[in-house]
Amino acid sequence: MIRLITLLLTTLFSLPLTALEVGDPAPDFSLQASDGKTYTLSDFKGKQAVAIAWYPKAFTKGCTIECKSLAENGHLIREYDVAYFMASTDEVDTNTKFAEEQEADFPLLSDPEGEVAEAYGVKMPVMNIARRITVYIGKDGRILKINKDIQPATSAEDMAKTLGELGVARKG
Repeated sequence: MIRLITLLLTTLFSLPLTALEVGDPAPDFSLQASDGKTYTLSDFKGKQAVAIAWYPKAFTKGCTIECKSLAENGHLIREYDVAYFMASTDEVDTNTKFAEEQEADFPLLSDPEGEVAEAYGVKMPVMNIARRITVYIGKDGRILKINKDIQPATSAEDMAKTLGELGVARKG
């Protein structure tokens, strides 16, 4: 049993965190969100940048802290020409309840099959759960940055700072 656990942990931690790299085209997606809409990445191409903050599980400590940060300080992110989302493999009903409880004024995307999380390289092997990684996508649909070092309590401030560093346009 210990050998199996050791093998499993070794496999989990030896796999690359993301398959995508900066400059790669971002995989298109069409996902339902907590606001009742369906969002498709290609709808933003040529119009505005996109930031997707992947998180493991609604109603857990770190995810709640991150969602609160984005809800309370989203005005910092909205200074930029960007559509931003949190995304998880939770069902849309779960994300809707989570968004309501956290008073999120932005959409939480649901990827219950984990297909998009897998395409973005954020899905944990064996489990249908996303890693806490934020992916920034340019207007041209290419990956601008993949941030694997997320501090949930300062997520909004960090996201706004990154958008500035990446040269994403500020709103007029």
